[in-house]
Amino acid sequence: MDNLRIAPVAVDHPTGAPILVGSGQPLLLIGGPCALESEDIARTVAATLKELCGRLGINYVFKASFDKANRTSLDSYRGPGLKEGLAILARIRKELAVPVISDVHEVSQVEAAAEILDILQIPAFLCRQTDLLVAAARTGKPVNVKKGQFVSPWDMENAVNKLRGAGGGKIMLVERGATFGYNNLVVDMRSLPVMRSFGCPVIFDATHSVQLPGGAGGSSGGQREFIVPLARAAMAVGIDGLFMEIHPQPEKALCDGPNSLPLDGIEPVLAQLLRIRAAL
Repeated sequence: MDNLRIAPVAVDHPTGAPILVGSGQPLLLIGGPCALESEDIARTVAATLKELCGRLGINYVFKASFDKANRTSLDSYRGPGLKEGLAILARIRKELAVPVISDVHEVSQVEAAAEILDILQIPAFLCRQTDLLVAAARTGKPVNVKKGQFVSPWDMENAVNKLRGAGGGKIMLVERGATFGYNNLVVDMRSLPVMRSFGCPVIFDATHSVQLPGGAGGSSGGQREFIVPLARAAMAVGIDGLFMEIHPQPEKALCDGPNSLPLDGIEPVLAQLLRIRAAL
């Protein structure tokens, strides 16, 4: 990883000094429940992970979606919506002093989201949407772009160029698996150095990479048992951060439970991954 030096991306922090993501910087964890289910769950996860990451020397950003517009079924839980969801994230940010990130699905959401969020996230299915990328870039906020399941790692340079062309200089890219037949994903670890070669920090989404899209019929399934092995492999290849969906009770989660990690089991996982990173 250190053969290619990545200029750090600065992410605003509620307490003042920004956190930096890139070469020579602490590992970044973007973690939280898939969707905002309740403010209590959000607070529990954010507070627990903030304390844990503080002890382990990891930079932490709380993640939860105010709206999951790409759910499998019309009846699937999507979240509280833009207004209520951003209000919850604003309180989490202020009262727990943690940066926050959430997905934006439409250009019309970008301005309001940028007033609250420290990082704007572009969902994988929308990584080619030019107007959305341009609108996000023009906010001046860091933009975290998930590589589409249908996109090669080298094609993500086009997304980077769109963002840079619109004035966006704070770009992070996310690997989250590629479509492999029906209802299955596979991770090509070559994508990590390929996307870092564009000069952007790269995040590995260890939990969506084991998702089985639509695999449960009216919802997506997942193979939680492969999250940690894939995270170990990505850490050994070289990454700047991890994205993990973490829930107090994954079996009861309203979104992406099968590919979420339990909150009470995350500490030994992160400690092991840090040892692998240190060995590099």
